[in-house]
Amino acid sequence: MPSRKQKSGSRKRAQRRPRIAAVDVFCGVGGLTHGLAKAGIDVKLGIDIDPACEYPYAANNRSDFLLKSVVELEASDIEVAPAKSLLLLAGCAPCQPFSTYSQKNGASKSRWKLLREFGRLVKETSPDLITMENVPNLSKQRVFREFVSELRRDFHVSYEVVDCAEFGVPQQRQRLVLLASKLGPISLVRPKRKCKPRTVKSAIGKLPVLRAGGVCKKDPLHQASELSETNLKRVRASKPGGSWRDWEDDLVAPCHKRKTGRTYAGVYGRMEWSKPAPTITTQYFGFGNGRFGHPTQARAISIREGAILQSFPKGYKFVARGKPIHRKTIGRLIGNAVPVKLAEAIGKTLIAHTAKYGRKIAKTGSSRV
Repeated sequence: MPSRKQKSGSRKRAQRRPRIAAVDVFCGVGGLTHGLAKAGIDVKLGIDIDPACEYPYAANNRSDFLLKSVVELEASDIEVAPAKSLLLLAGCAPCQPFSTYSQKNGASKSRWKLLREFGRLVKETSPDLITMENVPNLSKQRVFREFVSELRRDFHVSYEVVDCAEFGVPQQRQRLVLLASKLGPISLVRPKRKCKPRTVKSAIGKLPVLRAGGVCKKDPLHQASELSETNLKRVRASKPGGSWRDWEDDLVAPCHKRKTGRTYAGVYGRMEWSKPAPTITTQYFGFGNGRFGHPTQARAISIREGAILQSFPKGYKFVARGKPIHRKTIGRLIGNAVPVKLAEAIGKTLIAHTAKYGRKIAKTGSSRV
């Protein structure tokens, strides 16, 4: 246990460290906000255009929620940082326009304007700190290079692709993380000890057993999608870590028997207990949508299990009590969220950064200090 002297020293350092007040643009259900708050950052406001985000965001976080499009946002909407505090602007724009799948299938580049709108807000609000998380493919796009080039006029900027499993997320998820600061050079802090990745079993192994189409009485979010007779046979024939190639020929879908479909082995699969989960997508609750079969039970993973694999706390609320649970909507929101553990690592990096450069804050030109 830390001594009184150590505790006193920690309190004094915390008092000297500037407070960070944050605004979370494209906040979704609050994955980034929740992680930043756990690290010690005061998230004042979350902003999103999706009404389905309001309840989970407000019910789980001590932050206000603003239902508004980023296109309509003005600097006055974001003027929430108290005096003598630093403003952090966080903006994790919806990743679909930048994903490899969307690029191959001709996604509309008009949606890329969301990143440009975020750049506009940076200019209008002049934050002290910035963070952004997105799919790795974004770093290859011209719109991102232009965004970074503009930032570097006023900020120290770093960005890299990280594996979320490295930060305690029980999932193999590659993400692009950008950090920018007016105070000094900044980069994402790695864990001091390199531990083994969290496994599927360590994350969801103790949840109640479910059948396909079943709902847990104690937690309605722990519910599994219904399966047809054919898909029940398929999931029972599936091996953890295997694919549909392990099945008898009569179970294989006609599309996979064709030459063009033989390479799609990453669907209709089971997770493995001893490894992190595959990337949780917006359709993770469907057995045929990826390697989302439960390791031992004849079903796809539940809505709650997907949230836990995104490192949300087990009691995180996504729907008000008594309200209907729309699986597609909740699945989309969870799949799009920033993993809480990654967000916490970002928050800890920002806290350590401001502690290091605290004495230089008066030279940043911030109107809040």
